[in-house]
Amino acid sequence: MKGWLYGLYALLIAIVSIFTGELVTFIMLGFILISLQNIHTTLKDILKDNKEKMG
Repeated sequence: MKGWLYGLYALLIAIVSIFTGELVTFIMLGFILISLQNIHTTLKDILKDNKEKMG
């Protein structure tokens, strides 16, 4: 996924959280999404390194 798509998701969640009053939930979801993105990127790098070593 592209970075702008994550921004769009964050904007949509922010709008919903403002209307529902769940700002803390929005902040926590943001931290979770950032953490998952970092894990995903790290796993992709590990896979790329393993593929280069194997062939």
